[in-house]
Amino acid sequence: MTASAASAIQTSESLAMQKKSRTNFQLARARFMRQKLAVAGLCIVLIFVFLAVFAPWVAPSSYDQASLLDANKFPSREFPFGTDTIGHDMVSRVIYGIRTSLIVAGAAVSMACLIGIPLGLAAGLRGGWTDFIILRVVEIMTALPGILFAIFLMSVINSGAFPILPNNQVFNVALVIAVTSWVPLCRLMRAQILTLREQEYVTAARAIGASELRVALTHLFPNAIAPMIIALTLAIPAAIFAEAGLSFIGVGVNEPVPSLGKMVSDSRQYIQLYWHLALFPSLAIALAVLGFAFLGDGLRDALDPRQI
Repeated sequence: MTASAASAIQTSESLAMQKKSRTNFQLARARFMRQKLAVAGLCIVLIFVFLAVFAPWVAPSSYDQASLLDANKFPSREFPFGTDTIGHDMVSRVIYGIRTSLIVAGAAVSMACLIGIPLGLAAGLRGGWTDFIILRVVEIMTALPGILFAIFLMSVINSGAFPILPNNQVFNVALVIAVTSWVPLCRLMRAQILTLREQEYVTAARAIGASELRVALTHLFPNAIAPMIIALTLAIPAAIFAEAGLSFIGVGVNEPVPSLGKMVSDSRQYIQLYWHLALFPSLAIALAVLGFAFLGDGLRDALDPRQI
């Protein structure tokens, strides 16, 4: 064996040892950073989160500050996004609209997790009648058209049929979206538990006397986290789009709370004259959805155990 060949083999072995010594997190991070669209999605998400958190300081003015003297102005140096029909600065309205969308989406996905994950965990772990009943509920929810069911629920809530609910439009919209979007999370968790509960380490834990709750919390749930994180990341853009759709047709978030969907809806009758009223809120919705979608796809590829 020549010296160059021996050196090449030694180098390859050294690289292999270094790769094995790297943690799974580092490997996943490296795979994620190699994906340009995923990094772009992360940057978009971070920018939107920054705007939502610091909206009172970033926005040029308050979302309800208006001046009829400045109504219907096209984009200019003074008003980069123009103004609406009563003189609201569109930059401020869009920033606060992003804040509303992210709050609704975050709350909706959180409540969907509180519904779907425990049900999926119980169905996969307990089986039997528990699994049968939960699956029948899932099938009923799947048979209902999501957006139409959400419109129905919002109409019922807005009519005052549920006085126990708080008089908070943002919370009610988030609750309705959660009620109509927990099914995929439940199915994914159930599928993960059905796969993981047959693993040898789970059998060993049961053999030494571990309770079902301990097995679920210590062995099953932590190993199902990665797919759930990806699902949650992909559920956020769906919630943003659902909030925009409900607000667009007038059953979601209404004035005085700014909403991107409501802004697009209000601009329909003026769109031939004042194109900017619909353009910038629509772009904000599209960017938010694309950002979270790219981020979710990147996380899915980065956390794929087949690539570790």
